[in-house]
Amino acid sequence: MTEPSVLKYVAGVDEAGRGPLAGPVVAAAVILDETCPISGLTDSKKLSASQRAKLEVEIKHSALDWAVAEASIEEIDRLNILQASLLAMKRAVFLLQRIPTLVLIDGNRLPDLSGLEARAIVKGDLSEPCISAASILAKEYRDRQMVILDQLYPLYQFARHKGYPTKLHRELLKLHGACAVHRQSFKPVKDLLNKPTRFRSSCPEILVESAT
Repeated sequence: MTEPSVLKYVAGVDEAGRGPLAGPVVAAAVILDETCPISGLTDSKKLSASQRAKLEVEIKHSALDWAVAEASIEEIDRLNILQASLLAMKRAVFLLQRIPTLVLIDGNRLPDLSGLEARAIVKGDLSEPCISAASILAKEYRDRQMVILDQLYPLYQFARHKGYPTKLHRELLKLHGACAVHRQSFKPVKDLLNKPTRFRSSCPEILVESAT
């Protein structure tokens, strides 16, 4: 008599927000249902805002499991952006209700997943649907966080540039100085730290989001 097959859960993991000068770095982990393929999945950066929003709803509805986590601004400055990104990935994976039999990570570095089988795939968000799905969830979650920060720090217009070093953001940094949600370890911000700023409140707490 053959033994029942073991369920295999392949989780895709990706991050959003390594390049910005402000805000958290966010990672998502997604286990897709292979019997319910989702069309249109690709790297979130190649999708319009409306396409991402539509796919986010579909992913959350049809995926077997998903989770989103972040590393805070303080953690980015203390650990560096690479280690903070890996930490956010680890948090997202361990928020999943199902234990993955394989974790596919976008990029060339792996977080410490405490014995879980994992594989790094460069440009995996273009080749692996589960990683594409993770990139979309991470991007959408982080964009919402930056809209909230825009309401708290309206001088910086975070809702427009999401913290990325655009010309507008750099001009506002020079005009107003850095605020509490800017990454002090990033050179453009570090160079302005000696300037006065209107805001010096504590950084927002770490937030997470999952299927439950």
